[in-house]
Amino acid sequence: MNKRALGQSGHTLTPIGLGCVTFGREINQEQSFRILDYAVDKEISWLDTAEAYGGGQSRAYRRDIMGIEDEREVSGEMNSSEKIIGRWLADRKCRDQIDICTKVNTGSDPENIHRAFNNSLERLQTDHVEIYKLHGPKPEPPIAETLGALDELVKADKVGVIGCSNFSAEQLREALDASTTHGYARFEITQPGFSLAKPEAKDDLFAICRQEEIAITSYGPLGSGFLTGKYTPDRDKFPKGSRYHIAPAHADAYFSDHNFALVEKLRQKSAEIGLPMERLAMAWVMAHEEVTSPLVGARATSHIDNALMALQLELDKDLFDEMTSWTKL
Repeated sequence: MNKRALGQSGHTLTPIGLGCVTFGREINQEQSFRILDYAVDKEISWLDTAEAYGGGQSRAYRRDIMGIEDEREVSGEMNSSEKIIGRWLADRKCRDQIDICTKVNTGSDPENIHRAFNNSLERLQTDHVEIYKLHGPKPEPPIAETLGALDELVKADKVGVIGCSNFSAEQLREALDASTTHGYARFEITQPGFSLAKPEAKDDLFAICRQEEIAITSYGPLGSGFLTGKYTPDRDKFPKGSRYHIAPAHADAYFSDHNFALVEKLRQKSAEIGLPMERLAMAWVMAHEEVTSPLVGARATSHIDNALMALQLELDKDLFDEMTSWTKL
């Protein structure tokens, strides 16, 4: 599997990344190990995780924010994604074959950047990561202060490339300008949500990434499962164990009359040409040349197979244009 360049950094990634948010949340450690082994066997060698990914965090969010006290996750372990990856790396002794991306969301002040980073290293059982990202923009402190701390990690050879997730084009531009002004390492990679059901990034963010040669490792190519067609507008009927059942707030990003109409278009086209809905939706994301390496979340090895088949599926221009038109219904 040919690797793709990560911005101007000289780093490369496989054209599909494995999103590990499900580890310890929707699938247990044994299942997670199976997914990791299968991904590596299929030459997918970069993993995306975050300090925020954990069965414990998910359970606490429902309790503290939604007032729902129950157990839907396979475990209540905090930071379970990073911890499971760390245990797998230690067991398989394959750290030198893997590119790891993790993210910080507990605060962007320099002190917390260093604290959170060291905690992630401990959980991952490693002394460095290839990619370290801000999980989202923060109002404080000024981005230059955050970049200063990230720059220190790069200069200490603890981080290969820094980046951001969920940043707007304007926020990315501000960060790039701050790096230039202060001589700091710049963001070489960004991670927006991007799918037929969430296409907004292609309007502004993709343009700046083309101009600045910044890699895009988008997440949610299936809208957290929305584009598989298994959901209805009734939020009381989420399939047990599904992403929306465990993290109901995800529905706010995708559930709309427009998107349910889009799903029906996708369903009809799938039946017409004889290809699964999820493969078509995934192939549409991969057809955007700006997307360096989309993230695929997997609860079963078949989800990885679907992504690999979508990667080989070249949408002809008419089909691509037709699918794009659905986003403007």
